Amino acid sequence: MTFYDLSSSDISAKPDVDTATNLNTDKYPPSDVYEQLADLDYIHVDRPTTEDRDPLGHQGPTSLSDVFEGLAQLATMGVVEITDIVEAIHREVILRPIGRFNEGNLSKWQRGITGRIYGTVRYITSMVGNNLTTGLWLYNNMTKQKNIQRLPRSLRRLVNILNGVMGDHLVTHKNPLAIPMDLYDSKNYLQREPLSGRVIILCHGLCMSHLSWNVAHNNSLGEALIASQPNATILYLNYNTGRRISSNGRSFSNMLQNLVDDNPDISQIDLIGHSMGGLVARSALFYGKEQGNHWVQRVGNLVTLGSPHHGASLERIGVFVQDMIGKLPFAGSLAKLGDLRSAGILDLRYGSVRDADWNSLPGRSVLPQEFRHPARLPLHVRSYFVAGTLVEGHYDSKAASLLGDGLVTVESALGEDAGEHTLIVPEGHKAIFYGVSHYNLIYNQRVHEQVAIWLLDNGQSDLNQMYQALRTRIYSYPNDLDVVV
Repeated sequence: MTFYDLSSSDISAKPDVDTATNLNTDKYPPSDVYEQLADLDYIHVDRPTTEDRDPLGHQGPTSLSDVFEGLAQLATMGVVEITDIVEAIHREVILRPIGRFNEGNLSKWQRGITGRIYGTVRYITSMVGNNLTTGLWLYNNMTKQKNIQRLPRSLRRLVNILNGVMGDHLVTHKNPLAIPMDLYDSKNYLQREPLSGRVIILCHGLCMSHLSWNVAHNNSLGEALIASQPNATILYLNYNTGRRISSNGRSFSNMLQNLVDDNPDISQIDLIGHSMGGLVARSALFYGKEQGNHWVQRVGNLVTLGSPHHGASLERIGVFVQDMIGKLPFAGSLAKLGDLRSAGILDLRYGSVRDADWNSLPGRSVLPQEFRHPARLPLHVRSYFVAGTLVEGHYDSKAASLLGDGLVTVESALGEDAGEHTLIVPEGHKAIFYGVSHYNLIYNQRVHEQVAIWLLDNGQSDLNQMYQALRTRIYSYPNDLDVVV
């Protein structure tokens, strides 16, 4: 399989001997290994893709009319997809038992009466669906309801889930349900006001939205940060979680560059990401540095909450089940249902944040874990990793680590790996919260307090090198009166 060839410059993340020995030793002293590694990390430049910017542009929130139009299109696509699967199973049941499941007989099938019937169903469905979608689009634009009606909470959740599960398909088919990337303020309005000083941006996870941070408004992370730092501005990123993580990272990087260009008085940017949001923030930092965008120099802190830096086990289980189904007689066609899951979910398999982890592969896949391309953290950014675990005590650390928060293991959330993909973060910048599930990481008060402490300290404690060397990782338990620092 040539696309796994380690001799390819697109796949290899390690420099050759000549490259390593030709580093500018005038710029960095020979002993400063970390600075040299930072340069090596960006020698292999990922080529820009067609999704550098959000493909839908900044369109604002999804409206009720968008939902009607988008669901009509999805209904058409769904009937066509189901028809394809039913026909594929039908072919297998008829042809395989008599030994005629081959290319020649499959070609005859399409020309036969049964194949024509299935083709007619697809044609009529597509024609009716396209006409209905076009009619709804014309009606919505004539009545201008897009700017009047807003979605109720239940429909917002539906749109978020659809984007997480099949968001890349929505973009491909230009479905109005596809969520554009935007920044919102604390009052749920699109960010348009001038900004200055310190800006903290919260990035949500898979199948969620910017509103997910404020489910419990009086106990939200944004409110906790405002209480500790009233002069800071809190913004919320909203994006299509079904797109590739690296594509969202590039779009986010471009957005942040535009933000600082339009608001030159911004003095510092802090990024907080939950789950996939932490990977999108990391990807934005990687491409921002690679492209020389000066917004990266304003980033002070990166905090990730339960982010699968080395992948999420449930996605790997899903791939295994899909492969097993594909090997069963008469059920191989059902494996096509697994292809509906979004590219964003595929990237969660091993925590892929770079284009090079997938753009050299045929079809929709990602490189195996051992062939991933490293995406190291910028050295000037203070990084803090939070992991949750469902167990409430430290009595069995191995079980707690493997179980994790129910979706992500402790090692993955803390960026720990046996190989070159380990993310170098001081032990004092890692925290494990016992008795906290994956989704409760964004609502838990103990987590809020710890994040607020980190951002309020803003690296001052790290200036004392002796104190920094003695600090160990943080363990927080449900019965703690205070967060351990």
